[in-house]
Amino acid sequence: MKDLIINFILEKDILGNIRLVLADGQSHNQVRIIRAFPISNPENGFSIVNQDGHELVWFESFDQLSAENQQIVHSSLEQIEFIPVISKITSLNTYALPSIWDIETDRGMTKLKLKTEQDIRRVSSEALLITDANGIQYLIKNRKTLDKFSKKVLDRFM
Repeated sequence: MKDLIINFILEKDILGNIRLVLADGQSHNQVRIIRAFPISNPENGFSIVNQDGHELVWFESFDQLSAENQQIVHSSLEQIEFIPVISKITSLNTYALPSIWDIETDRGMTKLKLKTEQDIRRVSSEALLITDANGIQYLIKNRKTLDKFSKKVLDRFM
């Protein structure tokens, strides 16, 4: 386990705003926590930035934080990150574009509308990021583990 960083404190108010207090006593209100690589490496590399987007603190992993700071970071990231993970494509209305897909995600069943093939991007050799017509992004973590029908649909549109 990595050494804990004890040189800052995070506090969350009732409105959900986060305040950062640095070891030297400097206080920064309404800071944001962002991942450096939210899709390709979500467990490593985080910044705490001020309202203008300037980095105040960098940490490599959650292990470097106290339990209280970890809880605040996790809850903050859950509130701002919405990238449902697709586990299965159950049906689609047509193989022509635009097409509407019925999908299973980690957040439940839904539909997405694919406008163009360019809306499917490779993130890594296995991972894909799909942006629907409404701008919502969906993640496929490992396309090789999908069922046969889901793979067929993806192969057609890639």
